[in-house]
Amino acid sequence: MHPPLTLHKHPMCADIIEQFQKCHIEHPIAKFFGECTDLKIKLDRCFREEKALKRKANFEESKKLKEQLLAFRKENAATASSAQ
Repeated sequence: MHPPLTLHKHPMCADIIEQFQKCHIEHPIAKFFGECTDLKIKLDRCFREEKALKRKANFEESKKLKEQLLAFRKENAATASSAQ
């Protein structure tokens, strides 16, 4: 199984998605016997690469947000202790 093949959600894999969909249209019966399998394998690899890049970007963003949160907590703790 693969995620929905929408081009706007998978810009990195757009060419392979188009080739894969074209293969399914051109080979309505042969697709069940492996005609489009090579494209499917390429598509799966592309999705994995795309997901790895997104995961890395999300991790970097979460590290920044975590650092900002820690700085905010330290600042609030410092102002709360000095106010007393």
